[in-house]
Amino acid sequence: MTPENWRTELKVAITHYWLVGMRGGENALEIFCDLFPQADIYTLVCDRTAISEKLRKHDICTSFIQKMPWGVKKYQQYLPLHPIAIEQFDLNDYDFVLSSESGSSKGVITSPETCHVCYCHTPMRYLWNMYHEYKKNLGPLKSAAWMFLSNYLRLWDYSGSQRIDYFIANSNNVRKRIRRYYGRDAYVLHCPVDFQRFRPKASEGYYLFVGQLVPYKKADLAVRAFNALGRELIVVGDGEQLPYLRKIAGENVKLLGRQSRESLLELYSRCEALIFPGEEDWGIVPLEAMACGKPVIALARGGALESVVAGHTGLFFNDTTVSCLVDAVRQYENMAWDREAIRNHAGTFDIPVFREELNEILFTCYRNHLKRLHRQST
Repeated sequence: MTPENWRTELKVAITHYWLVGMRGGENALEIFCDLFPQADIYTLVCDRTAISEKLRKHDICTSFIQKMPWGVKKYQQYLPLHPIAIEQFDLNDYDFVLSSESGSSKGVITSPETCHVCYCHTPMRYLWNMYHEYKKNLGPLKSAAWMFLSNYLRLWDYSGSQRIDYFIANSNNVRKRIRRYYGRDAYVLHCPVDFQRFRPKASEGYYLFVGQLVPYKKADLAVRAFNALGRELIVVGDGEQLPYLRKIAGENVKLLGRQSRESLLELYSRCEALIFPGEEDWGIVPLEAMACGKPVIALARGGALESVVAGHTGLFFNDTTVSCLVDAVRQYENMAWDREAIRNHAGTFDIPVFREELNEILFTCYRNHLKRLHRQST
């Protein structure tokens, strides 16, 4: 068995929380499928019209939530059932399980002989590091119910984390959370950017925000800051905050909603800089902007601290206040930027680099697992 051929003879399952679109987690899942073209995919629910052809080529097994009323669209409403649903998958016949995790997918039950590696995008935010922020946005009745439900889910999530043989974190930021909440160590392998898809073009002067329009992404902070600045801001994304943002946005702020991949590429390539005001686990969006040679103005927290190099590929602001972001934009405009160097930095996170490093880590995990099984049997 060598790093070049170890994967070919294994029976492999890949678990993923849900397949209802193509975002950062699903892009990483595609790379897992490149490594294991023979793998079966297990997920809570799947909308086959919303995922890539590469993923559709695999056998995809869904949970009973798929068949429940509006299960595919309203899967989050069935959160209390997620632990039960994920544990019903029978993976005893698989040699190797790779879970793609930011929800409940790591909680599958495997045989003692199966090697289970979890690539963790983050421990569930709403149970752990962002619990109080999520709870604040609920009404009184929902908040009271959430106290009890989250306690049950937190216990189950911790229990599931102890079933994993090896963890891989998508950033040092997430590695710290894995240590804090699960008491486990992890390899670190940053989630990649599809570098070759992105091309730099001349700036058209607008600033860009890209992301889900949910509270922790802080799109409202970007809108308010650019209202004060009077600079053009384009906001790409959809979510619960969209109606509110429409109310507060000035004439200089354009809310485009969700965009196609092609449209988003064009917006990246022609923007002046990316505004990244939320705290992310890792964050692919800054890398996508940098792959177009565009600097990033980011909150000095979370994964951005690992991808953005201050003064070289972008700059940071320290507080989630309008004045702090306004000052950062003005500081940016008084600096010179080497856009080719910014793009080259993003290239160090390219997919081929990630794929090679992932293969080496998974090979090491599987080899160590076999050694452990051999010691236990002698």
